[in-house]
Amino acid sequence: MSDRPYKVYKIENGIAIDHIPKKQGFNVLKVLGLFKEHDSLITMGINLTSSKMGFKDVVKIENKELSEEELNKIALVAPTASINIIKNSEVVRKHEAVLPEKVVGLIKCPNPNCITRNEDIKTIFYPSENKLKCHYCERIFDRDDVELK
Repeated sequence: MSDRPYKVYKIENGIAIDHIPKKQGFNVLKVLGLFKEHDSLITMGINLTSSKMGFKDVVKIENKELSEEELNKIALVAPTASINIIKNSEVVRKHEAVLPEKVVGLIKCPNPNCITRNEDIKTIFYPSENKLKCHYCERIFDRDDVELK
């Protein structure tokens, strides 16, 4: 028996996303579009104990490669995440998620008067450290005040 309170298995090829803030694992899958049909096996640990964070989520996506843009979308919901690219059971690259310059169609504008709430227009947001600015209504929102579509 292991001394560890949980065990997250190694994957042979794919992506391992660690140090996701607790309760954000599902949002990582959402920004990556993995709630839609796909062929990847996904393993998720939710609310795992972490010496650095207290609690964290972990997501592993087997046999899946993600573009730089997709990897950077993770920074929207999990800015503390560490992303490991795995080939032949070894980490071949560590990716630091960087906020994209703009986010299209992923975030619902909280402003009820924004044109995106009343017309069939994809939202556009410009993220900064903890804020998001809507392209259309030009309002600035705390990241915690917006929801993903």
